[in-house]
Order: sequence, then C-alpha cells, then structure tokens
Amino acid sequence: MSAGFSIESLNKAQREAVLTLNGPVLILAGAGTGKTRTVTCRMSALLENGVAAENVLAVTFTNKSAAEMGERVMGMVGKKRGKAMTVCTFHSLCLRILKRDIEALGYQKKFAIMAGGDQAGMIRQLIVRKGGGKINLKPGEVMAEISRAKSAEKPLESIEDDLIAEIAVAYQNELRAQNAVDFDDLLLLGERVLREHKEVRAYWQDKYRYITVDEFQDTNSLQMRLLQQLVAEPYNICVVGDDDQSIYGWRGAEVANILQFERFFPNPKIILLQENYRSTQAVLEVANSLIKNNVGRREKELKYTIPGGDLVRLVSMPGDQEEADWIVSEIVTQRTEGRVLEDFAVLFRTNGQIRKMEESLRESKIPYRMVGAQSFYDRKEVKDILSYAQVLDNPELDIPLLRVLNTPPRGIGTTTSMVALEWSREKDQGIWKTLIDEDFLSQLSSKVMNSIRTFTLQVEEGRRALVDGTNAGVVMDEWLREMDFLEWLMRQCKTDKEKDSRREGVSTTVASITEAIKKGKTLGDFLDKTALDAEKEDDLDKKSGVTLITLHAAKGLEYPVVYLVGLEEGILPHKRSIEEGTRDEERRLLYVGITRAKERMTMTYCSTRVKWGKEEGCERSSFICELNPDWIQEEDYDDIMGAEASEDELKGFFSAMSAMLEE
Repeated sequence: MSAGFSIESLNKAQREAVLTLNGPVLILAGAGTGKTRTVTCRMSALLENGVAAENVLAVTFTNKSAAEMGERVMGMVGKKRGKAMTVCTFHSLCLRILKRDIEALGYQKKFAIMAGGDQAGMIRQLIVRKGGGKINLKPGEVMAEISRAKSAEKPLESIEDDLIAEIAVAYQNELRAQNAVDFDDLLLLGERVLREHKEVRAYWQDKYRYITVDEFQDTNSLQMRLLQQLVAEPYNICVVGDDDQSIYGWRGAEVANILQFERFFPNPKIILLQENYRSTQAVLEVANSLIKNNVGRREKELKYTIPGGDLVRLVSMPGDQEEADWIVSEIVTQRTEGRVLEDFAVLFRTNGQIRKMEESLRESKIPYRMVGAQSFYDRKEVKDILSYAQVLDNPELDIPLLRVLNTPPRGIGTTTSMVALEWSREKDQGIWKTLIDEDFLSQLSSKVMNSIRTFTLQVEEGRRALVDGTNAGVVMDEWLREMDFLEWLMRQCKTDKEKDSRREGVSTTVASITEAIKKGKTLGDFLDKTALDAEKEDDLDKKSGVTLITLHAAKGLEYPVVYLVGLEEGILPHKRSIEEGTRDEERRLLYVGITRAKERMTMTYCSTRVKWGKEEGCERSSFICELNPDWIQEEDYDDIMGAEASEDELKGFFSAMSAMLEE
C-alpha cells in the first residue's frame, strides 16, 4: 500500500468496504461514520490492486466535492495516477459522453451549452415575440418551468401555463436550430445516447469498468437509468449513501434507488458503516430513537465511540423573541468559557424563522454568517416594501421611487421611466418633481398620464395620513391592498413554498414598521436602522462567526454546539408534509439536524410565534414524543430565567451582607 493509505487505521466495516472491489457494493454510511475517508481509500485500493486509473470513475453531486475527492485520492496514490481517474459530477460526466457521441443523436459534433445570461436573453426575446411582455412574464419563471419539466422528463407541451408551454417549445426548437443544449439536456441526452446506441454504450462501459457514486440517496430516476446504461456485467459499481439522510425528495431525489438497489444490480454486497466518530452517545441515542420510527428504511443504528456526553436539552419558550434572545445569551456565556463563535450553529427549517435571530445577534454585536438561506433584507419582496416605505417617508429619493413606480405594473413602463429620468436631468430636479410637473405630464399619452396621477395622488394621501397621526404600517398595508400587491406577487410564484415565503416576507416587514412606530420610532428611524442592518449583510458568507443554517444546507457539516429552533407542528414537520404525506422525509430532516452536533445539542419550541406579522399559538412537534426521554433534559424558559434571577438575588444579598460587615 502507498504511504497515504493505511488499512490498519480503518475499523472492521470500513476495511471490508475498502477491500470488496468487485461486483455491486452498497455502502450504507451513517452520519459521522468516516464515509469520505472510506470511499477515497477504496478508490486508492482499486489502483493498488492493478485497476488502471483510466478505468475508474467516481461521480458526486457538486464540483466542490468532486475536487475534494480527487485531491484526497491524489494525496494517496500520487498526482499522475490520481489525475488519470475521472472524478466528476453527473452533468460533467454527460458532457464528456456527448462531446464524443452527440452526433449519434443528429447534433453536430461541436455543440454549445446555453446557460446563464445567454439562456435568459433567448427566453426574453421569445417572451416578447409571444406577447408575454404585456403580463410582465420574467425569463426566470419560464426557465424554472422548463427545468422542472425536463427534470421530471415530461414533454414541454405539458407545462400547465399555456403561454409558458408555447415559449418553452419555441425555446427548445431554437436551441436545436443553434446546435445547442442546456444544463438539463446534458443528462437527458447523455442517458438517451447510451440507451439508444449499442456501440456508444459499449465504448463507455469498457472505459469505466469501476464506478463509485457518492451521496447515492440524492440520485433521481434519470441518474439511476444513466448508471444502469453505464454499468455492464459483472457490475463493478459501488454506491455510498444513507437512506436516513435522504432529504431532497422535493427536488426529485428517489430514496427508492438506495432502498431497492438490489432491483437494479443483483446480489450486492451490503456493508454498514455504523461507528460514529462525530457525536456523543447522548446525541446518538436521541437520533437513533427518532429515525427508527420511519418504516421501510434499511435497518441500522449509529454506534457511539464517545460515551456519555451532555444530555440533549429540550427547552420550551414563550415566544420567538425570547427564543432568539436566550440563544444569543447562551452563546455570550459560553464564549466566556473559551468557545469561539465558529463552534456555534443555529439550525432552522424555514426562512421565516431567521429574522428574530438575525436581529438579536446584531443587537449583541455578534458576527454571523448565513448558509442555505437568503438574508431577510435581501429578499425581493422585502426590498419592494422597504422602497415603498422610503417613498412614503420621502418621495424625493429617486432610487426607491424608480423601483416601485411600476411594481406592480400600473401602466408606467420602462420607457416612461427613462423619459422621466431624462427630463429630470435636463431640469436638474428629482423624479418626484417631474412626475407632478404638468409640463412633463402634458407630453404623455392620456393613459400614462392618468396612471402617474393615480400613483402620485396615492403617495400624497398616504403622506397626509402620516401627518394626521396614522401609523405608517397601517398606511403601507392599505397601499398594498389598493394596488393588489400580494395578488401580483403570488402570480410570480411557482410553488406553494415560495408563496408562503413571500407572503410571510411582506406581512413581517409591514408588521415591523407598525411595531416600530408603536414603540415611538419615526418611519425615518425605522428605515435608517434597516438600512444599517442590510448594509451589514454584504460579506456574510465570507464572514466568520455563528452559523445560521437551514436544515437542508446543514447535511454533511458538523458543529460542537448546535441549537435547533422551532420544533413545532407545522414547522417541523412542515405543514405541507402533513398534507402531502411526506412526514418520513421531515423526520429524516430532523435526524440530519440532530446528528450535526458534536458535543451539545439544544432544541427549542415556542408557545407563540409571529407568522404573517401576527402572533399565533404553536403546539410542540409530534416528533418530540419519539425521542428517547432517558437522554433528554426538558427545561422551561421561565424556570431557567427564574433560577438565574434568584442566583443574582443571592449574590446581591451576600454582597450587601459583606458590605455591612465591612462598615
């Protein structure tokens, strides 16, 4: 064996995985069980046992993980041999296949890949050509529908929206005419050329004699069929994954691929990696007790290598404000015990749970970074509402005024905005003054003129209402209703999930304005604070600090101290999963969350939470009763705060006593 590879350093199951090189192999690798090390050692072992590097293929899901795997194998077997292997993503693999064999499908050899701006530009032209400009149809909406149809392998004609279906078909014809493919076509055409052309299939089967697939639980049905075309007898395919961590069903991942692996490749060797090197016994006992409630899973259990550990805390909170403030106070306390900010992660299920946490961290001047979620202030609908609030506070500001002038569409298009901008420059005045300037209005069509007058009148009436003492949040709420803002926003959304998120963004922002005014702040004060908060967003991803992360983005990561917030019915499990019958996936999501913790795990749930800008009652998650109570410490916020208060009182009493004695 080479210097970088020591079989002695592996446990019994890992060793078996590394040394079982032929035939189909299914490695079920639980959370924290040394999966990456095992896979890279196994690939090194293939080369050590005489397999030519050119005949080895490893497929992963991201370029980042492909690069990391390639680097690690090269570290073991040397750069030259390592480089001769193919370590890539599914899309990159199909690109290789098509670069050699796309002519078999009637394309010319040198094809283009249509992506990014070019793709959006082509769709924008087709929208105009098909009359979609009038209803403000965006290229992104069309691209999302096309991608969804292609991923589900449905004909573009079947897209529900007739106009989008028409544009999609025209787009595909245009691609074909230009000898181009898009990102989704890579997989579709890659699978098709292998399936339809025996000689092409034979070439690639001969080239890639040993195939490894990482994160196999995330594969979809198309990727599975691609693998079936690529792997010939004696089926030297090794797949690595964990059905208990299959959390991407909503984007097409098929957990059946790992549960029914034997159906695709006969008599596989199944190896369980169960020894966990990440978490304490307490964390694993709780995780195991939860996941065993999923039916139809592969039987396995994480075994601890770190006995004992702090009990998993389950804390009931009065509301989401207390939840956020308490977690921040805990972080502050633990920092004094020598922890660094990077030790902490706060995990949440939905975007709507972030804002209070962000605000609380900011007020305590604790740096944080956001992973897998958009910061509240970066969301389009939030920016729109804040721009309206700026116009209400001071219509002389050009940038927010231009942003909302035709949002939602009210007959003041881009051309009118450009004309107003030019006029303003010539007259050396702001755009607001131009919009109420009769000389300017007189040169417009009566339709556009009336639209502008309706808008400016609305702004003036809103400003008068402020002077009369109406809460700015109430004025904003009325404005948004009058202009059917929410209905327009909902039409832009393609999924119920997106609708929920955007609706919540709007109501939360308006409620924040209302609340700030009630507390004696002016609208200007609120906007200044928000602007400063948003300014701090810029480099969050590059920042060090506490990690705020969605449960979906947390897979594969680990942190010494984890807070999992919002363990409530309707949040986790999410209300949609209850309606759609996907509770098993929500349970897996919670399992992924729990197994991120190395040393300390705390879960919280609230009695009330602000949703859609209103306080609503919550009930604790039905998953809580599935957790092993022997390893759980239940706490109540009021008891914790009461205990702290009485300690302070005692300290105060003793210091007063000693002061008296010293007199």
